[in-house]
Amino acid sequence: MPGHDSVLEKMRIFTSKELEKATDRFNESRILGRGGQGTVYKGMLSDGRIVAVKKSRLVDEDQLIEFINEVVILSQINHRNVVNLLGCCLETEIPLLVYEFIANGTLHQLIHDDTTGFPFSWDLRLRIAAETANALAYLHYATSIPIYHRDMKSNNILLDEKYRAKLSDFGISRSVAIDQTHLTTKVKGTFGYLDPEYFQTGKFTEKCDVYSFGVVLVELLTGQKPISTSTTEEEISLVTRFLITMEENRLKTILDSQIIEQGVKDEHIVVANLAKRCLNLKGKRRPTIREVAMELESIRTCENLSFVETGFQDISCTETESCVLSDDGSP
Repeated sequence: MPGHDSVLEKMRIFTSKELEKATDRFNESRILGRGGQGTVYKGMLSDGRIVAVKKSRLVDEDQLIEFINEVVILSQINHRNVVNLLGCCLETEIPLLVYEFIANGTLHQLIHDDTTGFPFSWDLRLRIAAETANALAYLHYATSIPIYHRDMKSNNILLDEKYRAKLSDFGISRSVAIDQTHLTTKVKGTFGYLDPEYFQTGKFTEKCDVYSFGVVLVELLTGQKPISTSTTEEEISLVTRFLITMEENRLKTILDSQIIEQGVKDEHIVVANLAKRCLNLKGKRRPTIREVAMELESIRTCENLSFVETGFQDISCTETESCVLSDDGSP
């Protein structure tokens, strides 16, 4: 990993005065979102550029480590589906990071909180999934040192003015030596997206990001949150409910109503089977994120899905056909 000095040479260093002016002294009306690591404000620089300014939540050693980590990680990344870090401010006691402004909020908001009636088509869902998988595959395989995101969730997928995916929030991400198979760390991440195998062993592998991505795929298919807060339902996670419906050949009962209205297609079954493979309790049996990205791209571009179904080792036509889209489980 490069030294901190060489990283900072690549960054623009903002003054605290610049960022106070840009955010109207961090006015509450400028808040774009709050997360575990801090608050993000919308700002305008003196040259008229709109930016997002992230202000860390607390001044403690862990926060400072995550601040430095995010700067170091993002300085190594150049990908159209990863948010662009423009610079940072080193004058303030509370760390500040400055990013490109992403206009359409998070994927989580679009799936779960959208009140605009935006027509969230299947084609757009599939494109966002493919772009996110491509960004993760880039982190795992194309950077000089592999990077594990470690907090893959719909809240960390931003959407630009054309609803293109931008992967964000690298505070707990880690670079891994090429000859390493895993990281042994204190378990961190978001409940509902955490790989159960990682939770039990404390060993984070590339397949842990694949599991979390599988949860995002299920969100896109169902329009439901990973953890239900409903008091009328028994507390069962979305992953468990999804896997049960797949086992019982009742996929249609859990699909998002918008998808059903647009007409259920073969590719919904193929994507559901892909999600199921990502969510395998055994990490070794999950596909790599590179395989996931390739399969999603094939689904998007290939009208004849029989190629997709047979072109990947872990999925076959018979496996796909076994997932019947009936309400009562009958073929």
